[in-house]
Amino acid sequence: MRKIFLAFFLFCIVNIGFSQITPTVNKDQNQDGLIKNDDYQNDLSKGSTKSTSNKNIKNKEAKIDMYLIVSHKSDTTYVDTTLTVRKEYKFNYLRKDNFNLMPFSNVGQSYNTLVYNFNDNNLMPSFGARARHFNYMEIEDINYYHVPTPFTDLYYKTAFEQGQQVDAFFTANTSKQFNFSIAYKGLRSLGKYQHALTSTGNFRFTSSYKTKNNRYIANGHIVMQDLLNEENGGLQDTNVTYFENGNPEFKDRELLAVNFEDAENILKGKRFYLNHKYVINKKIDSLTKNKLSVGQIISFEDRYYEYNQEDQTDYFGEAFQDEDLRDRVTLEDFNTQLYVDYSNNIIGSIQFNAGYNNYNYGYDKVTYIDNSLITNRLKGGVISIGGAYYKNIKKFNVEGEFGINVSGDFEGNFIKGRASYQFTDDLTFSAQIDHNSKAPNYNYLLYQSVYKNYNWKSNFNNTETQNIEFALKSNKIANVSFSLTSINDYLYFKKESVSGLVKPFQNDDSISYLTIKLEKEIKYKKFALDNTIVYQTTQDDNQVFNVPEIVTRNTLYYSNHFFKKALFLQTGITFNYFSSYYMNGYDPLLAEFYTQTDREYGGFPRFDFFVNAKIQQARIFIKAEHINSAWTGYDFYSAPNHPYRDFVIRFGLVWNFFL
Repeated sequence: MRKIFLAFFLFCIVNIGFSQITPTVNKDQNQDGLIKNDDYQNDLSKGSTKSTSNKNIKNKEAKIDMYLIVSHKSDTTYVDTTLTVRKEYKFNYLRKDNFNLMPFSNVGQSYNTLVYNFNDNNLMPSFGARARHFNYMEIEDINYYHVPTPFTDLYYKTAFEQGQQVDAFFTANTSKQFNFSIAYKGLRSLGKYQHALTSTGNFRFTSSYKTKNNRYIANGHIVMQDLLNEENGGLQDTNVTYFENGNPEFKDRELLAVNFEDAENILKGKRFYLNHKYVINKKIDSLTKNKLSVGQIISFEDRYYEYNQEDQTDYFGEAFQDEDLRDRVTLEDFNTQLYVDYSNNIIGSIQFNAGYNNYNYGYDKVTYIDNSLITNRLKGGVISIGGAYYKNIKKFNVEGEFGINVSGDFEGNFIKGRASYQFTDDLTFSAQIDHNSKAPNYNYLLYQSVYKNYNWKSNFNNTETQNIEFALKSNKIANVSFSLTSINDYLYFKKESVSGLVKPFQNDDSISYLTIKLEKEIKYKKFALDNTIVYQTTQDDNQVFNVPEIVTRNTLYYSNHFFKKALFLQTGITFNYFSSYYMNGYDPLLAEFYTQTDREYGGFPRFDFFVNAKIQQARIFIKAEHINSAWTGYDFYSAPNHPYRDFVIRFGLVWNFFL
């Protein structure tokens, strides 16, 4: 039955396509360039000629702001081919600003989190192996497109030893009604340390369709992903001293001994997604504008995580067998939602929805250990309801959203509200409040492994978070945000005091987490200083939620045009720093980070020198990373026993084509 459903779903994709909501580009955009509008653009030849030059677009009627990028929530931007310091921050494996993350030594491995965000509105538990999900593309990571001519985006960057990374994207409209895009992101990197190879691939296909009368519209995608890492458990404790002393014999990092050299883990997933709706009423008169539509979201996702190791190692304790060790866990997740949208120029936009989620998580066999039976499956269904509201009154915006599970094995709910006021074209103030109650991730509830310590079936409480945030955005003054979060029943992994092996735990006390963030760029002629500074503090008596007090990034750079403006150049130096704290450790079997209080890490500076250039639609990036590694001390770590990168020079480019 499932195969028939998938075949029908694929048939729909190929034959009718899916659609984005193609909004009209208007002049009332916020500071992020987002447009809250889901009306169709009636004439592609219309559009403003803002910001970016169009001289490289062959179709002279096509303007740059007609190359639209639409998120799964219909927030819309257009293609930006400029070269700014923000593009420098996003020129990385994730292709987004990773200020709040600390990368591991090899590209594509994982990231330790420095600054946390608790705005998750998911009502269902998340799949485990969270350390492998940084590059796993979820529904909200997939965009849809509407372009007047075919558009291509090519990304390339060097990796570490015998490998490259590339992201190739192509999109085209076959007509005003139909768009498709196809993309593949691939990586292979050997790494500087023993047994640290990474090999990943992310394939995605989107398709868009709308009828000529704009009554039926739909969005959809297919995504297939595989993320493989060789795992070595980090440096052996006896070799940490060799690294930190800067012993010349071990400048070749392959000579440093690691905990094991025969393990790997892999995360794979495939997803089919469709969001379509039909506009029932589009009545317009002189006083009111009413719009009523009904829609459906349907998604099926199948993902699994697998850990393989040739021989048993004491690093994870005793095992049921001595060789050919293998753990594999799967999740089949089917979700459908029906929604009704009503909008009126007086009361605003209202949505009501009802959803059903069917899940099947687990293993192929049961486990009997310590005189107790550990089941192999968590399966069932959950029914939920929710709603959303949005209203714009001149310079005042208000929006809210809620959701709650009303039936099923997992309880969960969330509510959020946000209000903003635009005092001037440059100054906007906003306030937001969130409450969330979510069931533990699946791997907290049930885990099986060939290693005896990694077997449990738990009954943890939901983790509840309450967050309040205030933000002030101004290019002239600064961007300042203040966030205060209360966390109850926090779940975490930690090494047991007796066995020294990782297990899941739940914190009984409340945790308070305060974050203050300042962003400001100061310009003087051709020079600029871009600053991002975060101050954090926690009230956590048990020290299970640890963050650095200060996280900062400061970039001093120079920009100018050369050769009759044929070349635009930016060059500068970036300083990164976070204060010492009890940095989370990394468990490669679980692919999870765990709390530790044995030693503080951090407090080391990182200087990166870069030269970036733009020639027509090609942006070239050259960076000397961590240029100070040899003279500020070998105390730089991404996680305990996992050193950060030494000095290295890397380069790459992003090239856009408009046909």
